[in-house]
Amino acid sequence: MLIGTMNHPARPIPEQIQWLGEMGFDFLDLTLEPPHASSWNIDAPAIKRMIEANNLRVVGHTAPFLPIASPVEELRQAALFEFRRCIDVFQRVGVQWMNVHPGISPMHDRAFTVDRNLESLRDLLIYGRQKAVGIMIENLPDRFNTAQQLSELLDPLPELGLHLDIGHANLMTASNTTREIIAAYGHRLKHVHLHDNRGGNLDLHLPLGAGNVDVADSVTALKSCGYDGTITLEVFATDLNHLLYSRNVLQQTWSGSPEPLRKQHAAL
Repeated sequence: MLIGTMNHPARPIPEQIQWLGEMGFDFLDLTLEPPHASSWNIDAPAIKRMIEANNLRVVGHTAPFLPIASPVEELRQAALFEFRRCIDVFQRVGVQWMNVHPGISPMHDRAFTVDRNLESLRDLLIYGRQKAVGIMIENLPDRFNTAQQLSELLDPLPELGLHLDIGHANLMTASNTTREIIAAYGHRLKHVHLHDNRGGNLDLHLPLGAGNVDVADSVTALKSCGYDGTITLEVFATDLNHLLYSRNVLQQTWSGSPEPLRKQHAAL
């Protein structure tokens, strides 16, 4: 199991890569978003050198707001242009898998939305194959957050990987859908995001233990499908000690000894 985290696109990338290396993380979840990580400005060779110098691996993350299911064809094509540019950057940096967030089609029915997503994903899979960068779809609250909903994208596209966001699986559902998604598509799992929240519709990205996501059960579910790959701690906190604490929680939970952390948490 490899633990990493994302760069904050509002801060320069080099200092974040250096911090990840100094703190002993395993990989960078490189998110290509402006202002400091825009695909059209990033120096891919320099980023690759920094990643390698800090003994890190790298996974590709893209902006969640790109409208790949827009009913306006020009907007959908613009999103695909940006995704292809991201794929080019990721290839030069050494990324093997890039995530994509499903899009929405306002004022249209679900069948239209699914078809637009599939059309875009087919194009990206073809381009990614040419560049040796795999494409994986991330579950999102409400519209693509159950095994049945994800099946509408995964079943028609057997080449498409699964990017499971365990925090998202806890939002806008009667119960956390991590187990059902893994049961159905664990064999397609390529990458994981882990963060905490309190359910409902607020994607809070809290440190582990600050909400009601069952980290131990999530780890058990991941192990049940044989997953032992990359896990991004998508914890949004100004104080990076919360990120380091979350890493300790994950490491000790994965090793099967979370009790010391429970005592430590109770003492805070």
